[in-house]
Amino acid sequence: MKVVVALGGNALLRRGQPMTVENQRANVALACEHLAPVAAGNDLVISHGNGPQIGLLALEAAAYEAVPAYPLDVLGAESQGMIGYLIEQELGNRLPADRAVATILTMISVDPADPAFEHPDKPIGPLYSADDVAALERDRGWTFEPDGDLLRRVVPSPIPQQVIQLPQIGCLLDSGTVVICAGGGGIPCAADADGRLRGVEGVIDKDRASALLARGLGADVLVMATDAAAACLGFGTPDQRAIVAADPEVLLGAHRDEFAAGSMLPKVEAAAEFARLTGKPAMIGQLADIEALVAGTAGTRIASDVDGVVAAGIDETEEV
Repeated sequence: MKVVVALGGNALLRRGQPMTVENQRANVALACEHLAPVAAGNDLVISHGNGPQIGLLALEAAAYEAVPAYPLDVLGAESQGMIGYLIEQELGNRLPADRAVATILTMISVDPADPAFEHPDKPIGPLYSADDVAALERDRGWTFEPDGDLLRRVVPSPIPQQVIQLPQIGCLLDSGTVVICAGGGGIPCAADADGRLRGVEGVIDKDRASALLARGLGADVLVMATDAAAACLGFGTPDQRAIVAADPEVLLGAHRDEFAAGSMLPKVEAAAEFARLTGKPAMIGQLADIEALVAGTAGTRIASDVDGVVAAGIDETEEV
């Protein structure tokens, strides 16, 4: 079975942890303990987030004032290499010696006319004072939004269009290689007037990119591995119920407002889009349940063969 697993940020860094290499390696090692059994019996592709890592690289770049700030596509490539190395090594140590693991630096194209470029909203990098912001807005054309008492740069998050390295990823899969790719939503690129790819100052949503990747590869299942056991209705309220299974149209039609925009909603949207367009299931759940998620017996299963929404044993069959 061809499986795409999208690792959430918690697989690399727990909330509140200092972002040391030691902490990241320990978390990656734990993630790979869960991933190794899945790799043993399936064609496995792993994507991952990079939010804290690209933030750290942006801080480091800002501290070195002798050169202009590095563009986000370059920082994205750096983070893909760093995180891919950790996953590649830790997973390889848990697989047979003849099972190859490879990291692919992955570019993903976006539409330069995407409306997101007119409305940047993705926070990135360090916090700045109002005095610093005035100069950066003037000299670099950056956009800022309040973050507590300070300000933080925001960048566009355009919709991913094409995974540029999809043929290479497919060839590696065909050879039995476990592939790590599309880290952080991929390196955002767009074609110029001459058809040449250029880096873009933006950040692609990693969940959308993972769904696009899974569709392109013809995956049998897409797994969104996070720190939550399942997507929930009424999250954080006395009426909270875990969603066991859901039709993608009903889930987003009747229940979209149930999910937080900055956390669960992107996962639900990406999973529902994959299920709707492919007719194959997408799963949302915690990494510790990865084998059961692949089997469809844990977490939230989003698929077109589900009637309505089944939450905590209660069948809701609202029509969109």
